[in-house]
Amino acid sequence: MNFTANQIASILDGTIEGDEGVEVSKLSKIEEGEKGSLTFLSNTKYTPYIYTTNASIVIVDADFSADKDISATLIRVPDAYKAFSTLLSFYDQQKLMKSGIETPSFISDSAVLGDQLYLGAFSYINDQVSLGNNVKIYPNVYIGKNVQIGDNTVIYAGVKIYADTIIGKDCFVHAGAVIGSDGFGFAPDEHSVYSKIPQIGNVIIEDCVDIGAATTIDRATLGSTIIRKGVKLDNQIQVAHNVEIGENTVIAAQTGIAGSTKIGKHCVIGGQVGIAGHITVGNYVKVQAQTGIARNVKDNEKVQGTPAISYSAYNKSYIYFKRLPELVSKIDLLEKELHAIKNK
Repeated sequence: MNFTANQIASILDGTIEGDEGVEVSKLSKIEEGEKGSLTFLSNTKYTPYIYTTNASIVIVDADFSADKDISATLIRVPDAYKAFSTLLSFYDQQKLMKSGIETPSFISDSAVLGDQLYLGAFSYINDQVSLGNNVKIYPNVYIGKNVQIGDNTVIYAGVKIYADTIIGKDCFVHAGAVIGSDGFGFAPDEHSVYSKIPQIGNVIIEDCVDIGAATTIDRATLGSTIIRKGVKLDNQIQVAHNVEIGENTVIAAQTGIAGSTKIGKHCVIGGQVGIAGHITVGNYVKVQAQTGIARNVKDNEKVQGTPAISYSAYNKSYIYFKRLPELVSKIDLLEKELHAIKNK
């Protein structure tokens, strides 16, 4: 896709200095800019590159003052970083402007399809599925019976969505994610032989949720596993049956959440965190990477370590953790000295 400086300035409500008709077809870092690319300058650390870049267009702050001649066309905006972010979103939306049904694919006669649907090849739409307007479903996606997907949601290649799942508007589900698979429910008999407990609940994902690649969200045993509005899940996260994650909580990769745990809203949870089942994590909680949580966590707590303790206590304790070999050597020496004194 080619855009002129004039078109970009119109999108960003910016002012042009240079050739209004110059075209760009790609984005680049300012230090790696080449002819036909667009970049931006917001960090003064990179200012020297604006005089040497080969990029055709550079977005700059309105108050930027040049010390030397610049070959690129400039677009001045109030905040270059924010403007470039807006442009990235616009560019991404343009890439998603796909529609039509590719073949081969299967659509049940009982499925209800919204307008401007894109359905990629080798995808399967089961009975009683309901798809909103402008839904994009990429190739090799399986959608089970009675699934509902809201307007403007994007389902990337290879996603598997099991029966009865409900997904809201403006969501993104990335490649390889599995939504609605059985929760880990087994009951042992007197011989410690495990029998499966049927998982007959579902998964509810509210609006504006992002689900990362290869993330799995299990259906509830009874009731629903619920991902609230605005939640952002990174890649390779495990969400077990009957978990509830509150609004606008963000969780980094390789975190595992055990069954029936409730996580509050506006939490920030780092990567490789393990959260035990049947506990409650409050609102506005911050969890450092590789933390293990096995207890309830109150609102606004900051925790780290396994088992989790307060962030400040962990940092104080770490001073001693890293000195343990030295402290053990000192204790051994003191014991030897005490033993020698007693034996005199």
